[in-house]
Formats: sequence, C-alpha cells, structure tokens
Amino acid sequence: MIKSKFSIRDLENLSGIKSHTIRIWEKRYDLLEPDRTDTNIRSYNLSSLRKILNVSYLKNAGIKISTIASLTTTEIETQVRKLAIRNNKNDHAVQELKLAMVNFDQFMFQRVYDSVLKEVGFSGVFYDLFIPFLEELGYLWQSKTINIAHEHFISHLIKQKVLINLEKVQYQETTNNDKVYVLFLPENEMHDLGLLFLNYELLKKGCKTVYLGASMVLEALPFFKKQGISPTYITYITVKPTEKELPSFLKKFNRKVAKNDDTELWILGHLAQKIKPKDLSKNQTVFREISEVIRKIPELVEA
Repeated sequence: MIKSKFSIRDLENLSGIKSHTIRIWEKRYDLLEPDRTDTNIRSYNLSSLRKILNVSYLKNAGIKISTIASLTTTEIETQVRKLAIRNNKNDHAVQELKLAMVNFDQFMFQRVYDSVLKEVGFSGVFYDLFIPFLEELGYLWQSKTINIAHEHFISHLIKQKVLINLEKVQYQETTNNDKVYVLFLPENEMHDLGLLFLNYELLKKGCKTVYLGASMVLEALPFFKKQGISPTYITYITVKPTEKELPSFLKKFNRKVAKNDDTELWILGHLAQKIKPKDLSKNQTVFREISEVIRKIPELVEA
C-alpha cells in the first residue's frame, strides 16, 4: 500500500529539517497545512512532503525561509528546477528519488535517472546520485521512516540500472589478462549493489573479472589458485560478517584461501570501515569507497 500520510518526524527524517523548525514555519509563514487527529497530532500528505523537500533544497542553496514562504507552491517548484539546472547539482535529484520511493513511483524514478544520466553518464549517476541516496536510505530505514517494501522497491530499480549497464561492458575485450579480479560477497551477505557496480567499473577499464555474487563460502575460493590463476579477491561487507565476526573472517580468509602467501584481499563496504588495523594482514587492504579501487587499477594495468 502506498504511504500517503506522514508524521512530522517522517518529514524531518526525509527533508533534514528539524520538527521544531517545521512547526515554527507553519505558525509563522503558514508553510504547510497539516491534518490533525482528534488528539491534535499532525499528519501530512504527499503534497506536503514534496513541498518540504523543495523548501529544504532552496534553504540549503542559501535562500531565506521568508523569501521561500512568500512563493506559491508552483513558484517554489519552478525555482527549484532553475537552481538544479544552473548549479548542475544532484541534491534535488536525491530528494526526488525519496519521493519516488515513498510513493512507489517507478516513472518518477526513471525521469530522475534519465535527467542525471544525460548530464554525467552512468558512472556519474552511481557516484553522484545513487551512493548519496543509498546512504540516506540506511538512515531512513533505521529511523523507521520507510519500511522494507520501500527499500526493496527502490533497490530493485537501482539494481536494474546497474545490470543493464553492466551487460554493455561485460563482453568487451579485456586489455589486461594478466590480472584477474574475483568479486564475491561473504557468506550470508546479500547486499550486492556496490559489488555489481565495482564489477562494471573494472570491466569498463578493460580488467578481467570473475563475479561470484552473494553468500560465497571461503572454502570455494581456492579453486582459482588450483587452476594456476593468481587472483586479487574483492569483497563488499554491508551486514555480514558482523563487526564482532570481522577478525575471524579475515583470519579464515588467510587460512583457507591465501594459505599464508601474498594473495590479496581488497575489502569495501560499511562494515569494512569497522575493521581495526591490527586485525589486517599485509595482504589485506580496506578501501573507503569504490573510486579508491578504480584509482588503484591503472598502476596495476600498466605494471
């Protein structure tokens, strides 16, 4: 069912404007007109959500709230479009994706995607739009502003775009056959968006990759070395293994896969940032973001 009513806390989480501030703006400028329950609790419709997202965008652009409040809803939307075009920023696009998500609107998602794609290409879409949006998505999920249906809906649409673009590069000729990158997610890890996009970026650079996907057991990975391949393994950790389990995962990789040699393991993802330096072996490297990995590739290609 489409969510059509929002609490003031939902508006705060989605727009970044504090509930207290929203109340002040309502009283001072009649900015929003919430419905009220019999117990005087505010609730807001989709139009109010769209308006507060647009107000947030204009406010972040440096426009005074008194000026914004003097505009009609249509004038606010026009001003947002002008600013978004002139500044070539994706802040507004992220706000639009939020609205598409809460309204389960795949057509709005497509419009936002197409507009950003035209300006920056697919890699730019992922770095400038999808990554900032997905970071906010995690917060919205934790704060219970959205539920699992919203997350699955929008994640599926984003994954669809990654797969479409991945297919365009996965059959092109590789220019670096000496190095093989084996991409996998640890056992019970299913969040594959980041790893899929990394595979896209590596293939686009002419690298040879083997994409194994979600929930791979470490015991299956030594197969490549037995075939005479010396791969660099790349993994992406979002929820599994947990922070507490990370040290044992790293040790198990060296015991089962690297077997005490210099086989490299590159690690990305939210939980990867929780790894303590003392738990890393010399063959294991943590990267903060995908772009760091890509910047490292040319040195290896040219070596």
